[in-house]
Amino acid sequence: MAIRIRLFCKRAIGALVLAAIAACSPLKALNALTPKDSFDKTEGIAYGSDPRQKLDVYVPRHPMENAPVVVFFYGGSWNSGSRSDYSFVGEALASRGIVAVLADYRLYPQVRYPAFLEDGAKAVAWTRSHIQQFSGNPQRLYLMGHSSGAYNVAMLALDPQLLGAAGMSPHDISGWIGLAGPYDFLPIVNPDVRPVFFWPNSPALSQPINHVSRGAPPALLMASSDDELVDPGRNTGGLARKLREAGVPVRDLYFSRTGHATLVAALSRPMRGLAPVLDEVAGFIKATPAQ
Repeated sequence: MAIRIRLFCKRAIGALVLAAIAACSPLKALNALTPKDSFDKTEGIAYGSDPRQKLDVYVPRHPMENAPVVVFFYGGSWNSGSRSDYSFVGEALASRGIVAVLADYRLYPQVRYPAFLEDGAKAVAWTRSHIQQFSGNPQRLYLMGHSSGAYNVAMLALDPQLLGAAGMSPHDISGWIGLAGPYDFLPIVNPDVRPVFFWPNSPALSQPINHVSRGAPPALLMASSDDELVDPGRNTGGLARKLREAGVPVRDLYFSRTGHATLVAALSRPMRGLAPVLDEVAGFIKATPAQ
């Protein structure tokens, strides 16, 4: 009986949280419910000259020496998004002893492919050069993204030219994590995305799945089984199969209680019961050796 009561209460609280989120801006609601006592935050660090080329660093309140580091890129179809909307991601990672770097990047119509990837490479290079000042270990550097942000980190991890232009290599990355990422999406259906990739002349090399090679960094790919925006079978499943064929360590997971947006929201404290996303991220980082 006690177990049933606890389960009922947990579900009732979850329903109230979801209702509150639905009633206002979802990301703002998650951030409002995110505690601030698990991290110290340094905001607005420039990694380039453009106003969009800035990042925030979240350091665990009591950091271990040489803590692992995650550079996170948000989604938004390369048309929208702000690092300030994802404070709950920084808190989640910091709560597990991980130094988190959340970076903005230029968006359409200011830029098109591949300029936002060049921004990502610069943000990663800045992190590698400066993160020791924030108790982070540059030899334990991981990339993570959601939706179009997962595309960004896939390209950075798989296309050596991108990090190469910033003085780095995919071998400098210990691993990467993709949440609901589009990795194989030609021909482009989404009208908001078409101009970003010069549709109908979208280059084949814009697709992460076409850059898989032996020796790429290990990957953790997570998706929602019922994702209606990004096909999990074609994208997450297809990339995972190709990585395995190339001998690249990869784990792909599919959750039934999340959708495209709530997969990343499951990192937040109010919604962690939806799926063990944070546990899987922390476990992957712990199990993946430094480069």
